[in-house]
Amino acid sequence: MQEFTIDAGGQPPREVNRTLKEKASKYKKIVIENPNAAHYLVAGLTEPIDVEIAGSAGYFAATMIHGARVHIQGNAGWFPADNMTEGEVIIEGSAGDGVGQGIYDGTVVVKKNVGSRTGMIMKNGTIIVGGNSGFMNGMFMMGGRIIVLGDIAKDAGESMMGGTIYVGGEIESLGKNAKVKELEAQELDELRELLTSYGFQLEEAQYQKFRKIVPWSKEPFYGKETEEG
Repeated sequence: MQEFTIDAGGQPPREVNRTLKEKASKYKKIVIENPNAAHYLVAGLTEPIDVEIAGSAGYFAATMIHGARVHIQGNAGWFPADNMTEGEVIIEGSAGDGVGQGIYDGTVVVKKNVGSRTGMIMKNGTIIVGGNSGFMNGMFMMGGRIIVLGDIAKDAGESMMGGTIYVGGEIESLGKNAKVKELEAQELDELRELLTSYGFQLEEAQYQKFRKIVPWSKEPFYGKETEEG
């Protein structure tokens, strides 16, 4: 069967998620209507299906998913895609703090702005922010990449140990153990391909403004902090 619709109006998130998991193996796509910005929607889903949230979601949307492709048509609250291990989360609007916190893999796309601590302690995967990002983006980041098309607030890359933060706008300030470098040609090509695939249309002049934030040291908490490479 192709598609199933869940009317979330008046239902607690636990009941919505229970129905979702029951139907996930039987349908290719599930639409959640009237989500009313409920928290914990699509939590812990492990089936590789498409889920559309026809509106906004609250805190911890698509937390701990593995393989699902979740499309949120509105905004999302704090910690969307928290600890995702595999899959895709696309948010058409803005999102709160902690987008993609702790993800192990997969892709998170927020078309507009995000709050603070995006990608905190992420291990791998990709996070794309179409607008501006709040403070401490990439805090304690271990791997993966964060791409911010707009400006990034203070303490960017705070105590990051791995990974890369690409910034197309202004960087207010860097956090501890973070430094700015220019992009290589291959990285620009990868950005063009990836961003275009998610519907972002940038002029070449915008791509040329991108810089990247990387760790100053890969072992910032042990011994003397020195530049790597």
